[in-house]
Amino acid sequence: MFDKQLVEKKINQIIEYLEELEPITRMSCEEISGDYFKIHTAERLLQLIVDTMVDINVHFIKEKNLSVPDDLQSTFLTLADSEILPKDFAAKIAPVVGLRNKTVHQYEKIDKELFIKKLKENFGDFKKYLVLIEKNI
Repeated sequence: MFDKQLVEKKINQIIEYLEELEPITRMSCEEISGDYFKIHTAERLLQLIVDTMVDINVHFIKEKNLSVPDDLQSTFLTLADSEILPKDFAAKIAPVVGLRNKTVHQYEKIDKELFIKKLKENFGDFKKYLVLIEKNI
């Protein structure tokens, strides 16, 4: 059974994380990358945002009996296939899972400037994701 309250709770969590992250995204790249507290805070908040978005995606997929995606990144594309998210938007935001994975699992040394650039680029997309999800609950 689709749990609207669960999705709303997760949306509210993302809103809180975005409120915490927003002041950092307004700082310069040098200001963020030169302060380990700020860069690690940004990395952790990105992880929390992406993890919660994936939780929402998985809930939609499970409860609406959508096709099982190959990986977490594909959960966005599965929602697009079911017209919950626009295809172009899903394709744009899905790679944020890879950015999250790189920061969390440290597959490779993260280029701080690239991370900050991607974070700033995706910040508005996180808000857009919430609007699109709210239309479907």
